[in-house]
Amino acid sequence: MAKKVVFVESPAKAKTIQKFVDKSTVVRATFGHIRDLPKSDLGVDLEHDFAPKYVIPRKASPVVKELKALVKGSEEIYLATDPDREGEAIAWHVCEALGLDSTKVSRILFHEITNEAIQHALEHPGKVNHNLVDAQQARRVLDRLVGYKLSPLLWKKIYRGLSAGRVQSVALRLITDREDEIAAFEPKEYWSLWASFETKQKDHFLAKLEKVKGKSIGKHPAQSVIEEAQAYGKDLQWVITDRITENKQRHPKPPFTTSTLQQEGSRKLHFSAKQTMMHAQKLYEGISLGGETVGLITYMRTDSLNLAETAIADARTVVGQNFGPKYVPAEPRRYKTKSKGAQEAHEAIRPTSFARTPDSVKQYLAPAEYKLYKLIWERAIASQMASADTELTQIHVGPEKEPTAVTYIASGVRIVFPGFLKAYEESRDEGAEVEVGDGEEQLLPLIVKGDSVTLDSLEPKQHFTQPPARFTEASLVKEMERLGIGRPSTYAPTIATIIDRGYVAKEEGKFVSQEVGKIVIELLKDKFPNIVDYDFTAKMENSLDNVADGEAKWQNVIKDFYGPFEKSIELAAKDIGEKSLSEEATDEVCPDCGKPLVIKRGRFGRFYACTGFPDCRHTRPFDVDKKAEAQLIEGRKCPNDGADLVLKSGRYGNFIGCSNYPNCKFIEAINKEMGIKCPKDGGNIIERRSKRGKLFWGCDKYPNCDFVAWDRPMPQPCPKCKGIVVQKKKELACMSCDYRKERDADEEVTEE
Repeated sequence: MAKKVVFVESPAKAKTIQKFVDKSTVVRATFGHIRDLPKSDLGVDLEHDFAPKYVIPRKASPVVKELKALVKGSEEIYLATDPDREGEAIAWHVCEALGLDSTKVSRILFHEITNEAIQHALEHPGKVNHNLVDAQQARRVLDRLVGYKLSPLLWKKIYRGLSAGRVQSVALRLITDREDEIAAFEPKEYWSLWASFETKQKDHFLAKLEKVKGKSIGKHPAQSVIEEAQAYGKDLQWVITDRITENKQRHPKPPFTTSTLQQEGSRKLHFSAKQTMMHAQKLYEGISLGGETVGLITYMRTDSLNLAETAIADARTVVGQNFGPKYVPAEPRRYKTKSKGAQEAHEAIRPTSFARTPDSVKQYLAPAEYKLYKLIWERAIASQMASADTELTQIHVGPEKEPTAVTYIASGVRIVFPGFLKAYEESRDEGAEVEVGDGEEQLLPLIVKGDSVTLDSLEPKQHFTQPPARFTEASLVKEMERLGIGRPSTYAPTIATIIDRGYVAKEEGKFVSQEVGKIVIELLKDKFPNIVDYDFTAKMENSLDNVADGEAKWQNVIKDFYGPFEKSIELAAKDIGEKSLSEEATDEVCPDCGKPLVIKRGRFGRFYACTGFPDCRHTRPFDVDKKAEAQLIEGRKCPNDGADLVLKSGRYGNFIGCSNYPNCKFIEAINKEMGIKCPKDGGNIIERRSKRGKLFWGCDKYPNCDFVAWDRPMPQPCPKCKGIVVQKKKELACMSCDYRKERDADEEVTEE
């Protein structure tokens, strides 16, 4: 029998830790939760303080049996689950399932899986924190009550298979509200005027009109303002009316928290929040580096910005070695977490050793793991580097005889000392405000106030105000964090759920609310306003934090919520009535049986359906003309039964089908050719869709050729290798070599 037993959640984590303990210690995985609420019923006793009725799931039974046998005769038992509420709850469930006294079993905590951290934890054991257990238990019960009470109502009023959740519903509302803002947005015209000037030294620079008759033209000037300014043209003498130079420091961002890692993972690596956390989990649990298995990063579910003093010292040493002494700031940088409830005892996400540079471990990592580790290493190392020194310059130009009549301003920025920018620069969300000096760099000529210049040309440009940008994964996580909705560990599963349910879809990396998502939110807003209220949800998170801090009892938190919620459920069931919200009456009759047609709302949008279902199964898409659906394809017969082939339309556009449907279900895709040859076999690249509706591009010789591109191929080949160039969010990139080119700011993004 093992003298010591250490319990962790995952086999990968167990494998790594086993290498750091002696032979008398056995490390075993629980494979996550070994107890949970039952799937078949509510599992919460509403009459007795909301007591949860935990069961051991069938798949966990063999694990529990093995763990019970393992602890018999063991001298010491350690619970080494993750250092958060979920990990604390798993530790407590292990005790309950195995019949152990949680006050006598040792609880050990560590935020990185290294030999030093494991040994320190074993030497300083503690006990299970029941306040954290209660906080997790409260969240689990709360989410179960919302899900199990609301979901059946959605099934009845819309259709089966839908779900509502406390956090997912608020995330869905954010996306649908933004969609409403975009739909209601009315673009307004405005203009800008750009002037090209030439110095006596034949240098050229661009300047933008900023003032007319001494007054600012504002952000959105009218065409009349531009026309007034154009009256001052080439026939005038122009002069530099001012040159302003300002030195400005830029400071590094703090190391990653869960939220900021997910945001940058989305912006820079195009990872979903779920993918980011999956790869981070692997880096945390341990990677084999040529025989030595070690966790490469600290725990990745954290809202703390704190760094251990040893880590700061390690980082400063590596900065000096890799970048030079001048890149090491005089004093170490320390960051304070602003968010309420953040645990400063935890650390931000960082490498367990800064000496393990990305290049030194690249050969041991999968490509995605390497990219994420590089991102984490660069952000953390930059957080301990010197500030960047920049020089911002503005040149003001006006007519020599009437300097205030019109004022053009040219801006430029010069990096005097790169500092932390040598290692890392944070990206921005689409549509975010650009800081002064952070725009496109323009090298301004060496001219001073009073110098004469010549006006080369004036170019007026028409613009239109843009609606608010749709949410990306990065901006959605950022907004949820700002509003206090959910916690770091909930962002990824919340986003994955609303995608899997079909409530939202991704187009060009942005969330677009779907028909069924809009219906769900309409119902929740009308009948359960608290469930989708931003402030209410944030206050609930604060209440759960109070439970974790021992300042509130979890049963009281549930009680305060459930009373009003239960009444809302009863009123909604009566008020809505029996009629499904997914149906609308029409004046049309079914062409097959003569019964009335209704408009139904399904997962993939609105469609016409016969009220004679299931005896009559006639349907047709809502937004397709009936005549178009029956349009004959001349000269084509169905290869299955010889009937005419007709043009039809489905959720992904037009396709060819048999006119004898549903007796014959032959269909043929209408593939859009891109005019690009496949690099593998010379076939034609065509536009296709996956089973889940995601647009992609592949060879028309499939399945004999497996070429696939998930970004839109461009007609122009790579200028370096003649390979295929694809269109990404912010750049054009070659699929075969390292060619990259930033897309122009005005370049139109192709809609999918």
